Amino acid sequence: MSHDQMNQCLSNWMDRESTAEAMIPLIGRLYRKNNIVTSVYGRAIINQSVIDIIRAHRYVRQVEGGELSVHDTLPLLQAMDQMELGRAHVDIGKLAVKFKQEGGDLTEFLKNEIGPVVGQYPAQSEEDANNDTKDVVLYGFGRIGRLLARILIEKAGGGNNLRLRAIVVRQGGAENDLEKRASLLRRDSVHGPFDGTIRVDEEQSALIANGNFIKVIYSNGPDQVDYTQYGINNAIVIDNTGKWRDEEGLGLHLKSKGVSRVMLTAPGKGDIKNIVYGINNDWITDEDKILSAASCTTNAITPVLKAIYDEYGIEDGHVETVHSYTNDQNLIDNYHKGSRRGRSAALNMVITETGAAKAVSKALPELKGKLTGNAIRVPTPNVSMAILNLNLKKEVDVESVNDYLREMALHSELQKQIDFVNSPEVVSTDFVGSRHAGVVDAQATIAAGKRLILYVWYDNEFGYSAQVIRVVNQMAGIDYPIFPKRSRD
Repeated sequence: MSHDQMNQCLSNWMDRESTAEAMIPLIGRLYRKNNIVTSVYGRAIINQSVIDIIRAHRYVRQVEGGELSVHDTLPLLQAMDQMELGRAHVDIGKLAVKFKQEGGDLTEFLKNEIGPVVGQYPAQSEEDANNDTKDVVLYGFGRIGRLLARILIEKAGGGNNLRLRAIVVRQGGAENDLEKRASLLRRDSVHGPFDGTIRVDEEQSALIANGNFIKVIYSNGPDQVDYTQYGINNAIVIDNTGKWRDEEGLGLHLKSKGVSRVMLTAPGKGDIKNIVYGINNDWITDEDKILSAASCTTNAITPVLKAIYDEYGIEDGHVETVHSYTNDQNLIDNYHKGSRRGRSAALNMVITETGAAKAVSKALPELKGKLTGNAIRVPTPNVSMAILNLNLKKEVDVESVNDYLREMALHSELQKQIDFVNSPEVVSTDFVGSRHAGVVDAQATIAAGKRLILYVWYDNEFGYSAQVIRVVNQMAGIDYPIFPKRSRD
C-alpha cells in the first residue's frame, strides 16, 4: 500500500469519527426530548461512544451483505430532529438501507415510514410528565435485580417511562450495608462498570444513580412495607428473589400499601401466567395482578421454536441447555439438596434438570408434550446455549432455514427476541450484554431431510432482564410504536 493510500485510510476513518460525533447530540436530544429510542439493526445507539456507533453500522455487513455508513444515517437523524416526533423505537439503520434503495425526498420518505408519530410531540409540563411515569419497586437485589436496575435507570433518561423508586432487601448486617449494595451496582465482574454515577445518601437510605433517587427499604417480608410513606403509589413490584413463586406467596406483595401488580422473574406455579414477551404477551389483561416472566431459557428458545413451528411445523424434539453456573450452585464441593449441584460449579460440568422444554408449552400451547429437555451447567459465569434438536413436518436445508431465521431476526415482529449471527469465530463472551432473548448461530445449523439442529446463544442474565422490562412496560401501559413497521417481501 502506498503512502497516499495509507493516508486516505486514516482520513476516511477520521471522517467517520467526525460524522458519528455529530450524531451523538441528535440521538440524545431525540431520546430525552421526544422519547425516540434509536438503533441500527437492533443495536441501540443511545448513550454510545463514537466507536460504538461506528461498530453498530459495521455490523450491518454481516446481515445485509453490504456496508452501511454513518453518512447514510446522519441525514435521517437531522430530518427527524425537525419533525416534533412522539415516542417510538426507530431503527435508523433499516430506514437508511430502504431509503438508499428507493431514493426520493428524505422528508417525504420519513413521513411515509414513521407517519403515525410525526408532529405528535406532547408539549407537557414537568408535572404532567411525572404523572405519566409508572413507579417500579425491585424486591431483591441479586444478579437479575441489579441488571433490572441498570436498564430502568438507563431508560429513565427519556421520561414518561418506568421509574425505579425503591429497592427492598433484608438487612445485610454490615454497618456499611448501603455502600456495599451500591458497590455491587457500580461494579460487575461480568457486565462491567455501571454507565454513569452512583451516590450513596446514608441519611435518607437511598442511592442516587444518574439523578434517580432510589429508596433502599429494609424489610423481612413482602407484606410488611408501606410504600405510600415514601411517595410510591400504584407500583409494580418486580420480585427477583425466587422465594415466592405461587399466587399465595406473591399475593403477599399486594397486601402492602402502594402496590398494584407483581411481576415474578422466575417460572410461576399454579395458574400464574408465564409470559414470554413477543410470544404470548397478548394474554396480559388489566385484571392480571400477578404475572411471571418465565425463565431465561424459556425466553431464549420459545421465539425460535415459534418461528420454526410457523414455517415448517414441529413433530417433536429435544432441548439441551448448556448453561452457565448460577448462584444456586456451590463454589466448592458442599452439601446441596439438589442432585449433583453440590459439586464445585467452577470445576465441573454438571448434569441437571431443566423445566424449560415443558415450560415452552405454557407460552406456546401448540408444542405441549412435543419437547423433552435436559441441562448441563458449565464453568462459565454468564451466557448459555440451547441446542434445539427438532423433527419437522417439512424437509429443510441449512441455507433456506438460515435465510428464514435471518429474516425473522431483522424484519419480523420477533426482531427484539431473535438475533442472528453468521460468524465462524464467535464464542460465548461475545454475547455478554445481548438484549435479545436468543441469538441463532447460523454457522452451527445442521439440517438433513426433516431433521433440524439449531444452536441458540443467550445472555441468561441481561437478555432475560430485557425481556422482563418489556413485559413490565406492557403492564404499565407504556407503548412504543416500532419503525419501520413493514417486513420486507
